[in-house]
Amino acid sequence: MKVLVCFLLALVIIAQARSNRKYTSRYDNIDLDDVLANRRLLVSYVKCLLDLGKCSSEGKELKSHINDALEDNCAQCTDVQKSGFRRVIGHLINHEKDYWGKLTAKYDPERKYVLKYERDLREISA
Repeated sequence: MKVLVCFLLALVIIAQARSNRKYTSRYDNIDLDDVLANRRLLVSYVKCLLDLGKCSSEGKELKSHINDALEDNCAQCTDVQKSGFRRVIGHLINHEKDYWGKLTAKYDPERKYVLKYERDLREISA
């Protein structure tokens, strides 16, 4: 019985440790203003995510976490990444509707997660 309790306790501790992990902060210094203002650079990242172009190391890292980040509202992101995540998604929703549509079709075809982002981040047109 003690072995079973210890085993279950160990599983709980491992699960909590995994849930507290954050994505690497190695790329937190990327200037998102530069990326969003540079159409060529932005398109290269989008093409990477859509499997239509080569991926930089930053693009590969983003691609490896995009599903989780969409599903759990970037719960494993650093604060810098959370802010950037919302900024980039907001930019795509408001200024790159075609690419936003293609990305959502690939990463959330059932639109279970993106509706919240669209509601929260869509700019109101006056």
